[in-house]
Amino acid sequence: MEFNCSSPTTIPVVSTFASPFDTSAAVNGSDSTSTRKPISLWPGMYHSPVTNALWEAKSQIFERLLDPPKDAPPQSELLTKTPSQSRTSILYNLSSDYILREQYRDPWNEVRIGKLLEDLDALAGTISVKHCSDDDSTTRPLLLVTASVDKIVLKKPISVDIDLKIVGSVIWVGRSSIEIQLEVIQSTEENSDVSESVALTANFIFVARDSKTGKAAPVNRLSPETEREKFLFEEAEARSKLRKRKRVDRREFEHGEINRLEALLAEGRIFCDMPALADRDSILLKDTHLENALICQPQQRNIHGRIFGGFLMHRAFELAFSTAYAFAGLVPCFLEVDHVDFLRPVDVGDFLRLKSCVLYTELEDPDQPLINVEVVAHVTRPEIRTSEVSNTFYFTFSVRPEAKATKNGFKIRNVVPATEEEARRILERMDAEMLTRKSQ
Repeated sequence: MEFNCSSPTTIPVVSTFASPFDTSAAVNGSDSTSTRKPISLWPGMYHSPVTNALWEAKSQIFERLLDPPKDAPPQSELLTKTPSQSRTSILYNLSSDYILREQYRDPWNEVRIGKLLEDLDALAGTISVKHCSDDDSTTRPLLLVTASVDKIVLKKPISVDIDLKIVGSVIWVGRSSIEIQLEVIQSTEENSDVSESVALTANFIFVARDSKTGKAAPVNRLSPETEREKFLFEEAEARSKLRKRKRVDRREFEHGEINRLEALLAEGRIFCDMPALADRDSILLKDTHLENALICQPQQRNIHGRIFGGFLMHRAFELAFSTAYAFAGLVPCFLEVDHVDFLRPVDVGDFLRLKSCVLYTELEDPDQPLINVEVVAHVTRPEIRTSEVSNTFYFTFSVRPEAKATKNGFKIRNVVPATEEEARRILERMDAEMLTRKSQ
C-alpha cells in the first residue's frame, strides 16, 4: 500500500535538522520585514519533527491561539461537523529520510515508542483544534487540554526502515469533551491489507475550557456519516459511560476485600519478618523501584504555556521500559498503555518526579509472561513543601522471544507487596484491568 502525500489532509514529516518549512522567505507575499515569529521558535518545537509539520500545516489557527484577540467574545453558535472535516494524517518518510530515521531509531532497529506517544498527543491536539475551530477570527479560541488517554495497544512491532503513517479524526463529542481515535499504519509488500497494516491504536480524550474563565466550554457537534463512523461513535459513547461507572466503582469496597488484602500481604510478611524462608522466585515490590527527576523547561511547553501531555508520556514510557528491563534481565517488549488520566496540569518550571515499580506480574502463559509497570508523576514544589500527583501511567510489557532464547533458565519472578497500601494498589489495578477486559 502506498501513501498519497498529495492529499490535503496528509502532512509529510521531515527531520527537524533540515526542515523545508523554516526558511527566511517572505510569508504570504509579505516582505522580509515581516514580524511573524519563525516556527522554530514556537512553543514545543525542540523535540519532535511531527510538531513542526503540524504547526506549519495549521499555522493560521495556531497563530491565533498564540496571540488571541483581546476581550474577544466566545463562540456564539455551535457548528455541526463531520469526522472527515477533522481527519488528519501525518506521513513519516522513514525509508528515504536518513536523518528522520535516525531521530526515531531505537537500539533494536524499531521506532522509539516514547517519541511516538509524544507525536500521537500532538496530532490529537491538532485534530481537536480543527474540530472546535469556528473559523472566526473575532471570537476567542477554546483552551483544549488532554484529559485522558484510553488504552494504547501495540499490535505489531514498528520498523524504523519503512514509511509510517498516523491517521486520526474526532469520533465522538460530549458537551465539552472530545474523543479522537488514532491509528498508526505501516504497510509492507506481504501486508498490503489496511486492517493488517494497523500497528498501533490509541484514543485520546480532550476537554474544552473557556480561555478566559477557565470553565468547561461547549464544543461543536459531531455528525457521523458512514456506517463505520456511526459504529465508532457508539463505541466511544459506551466507553464514556464505562469511565463514569469506574469512577463510582472505585468508591465502593468489594465484599471480601480484607481477605484479598491478607492473601496478598502473606508472602510479603515472610520477606520482612523471615527473609531466610522467603520464596526465591518472588521479589518485594519496593525492590523493583526506579525514579527520575527533571525540571520542566520552556521548550517543552504547548501553545497554552503548559507542558505537553505527550512529553510526559514519553518520559514515563522510557522509565517504565527501564524498570521492566532491570526487573526481567532481558529486553522487554512493549504491549500496551492502559487508560491515563491527566489529573492536573504541569507548568514550566515545575519540578517533576517520576517514580516507577513493577506492580504485579501475570505468569499463567509461560510463552508470554506479562510485566505490569506503574509510573507515578509527582509535581513537587520544594519552596512550599508540597507534592501532588499529576498522572499515573500503567504500561504492560512482555519479553522478546529472541531475547528469551539467549538466556537459559529464564524466569520472571512474582512481585509481592510489603504494605497494605501496596496491596490495595495492586488489587485496584487488577480490578480495573478485569473490568476493561469484560467490556471489550
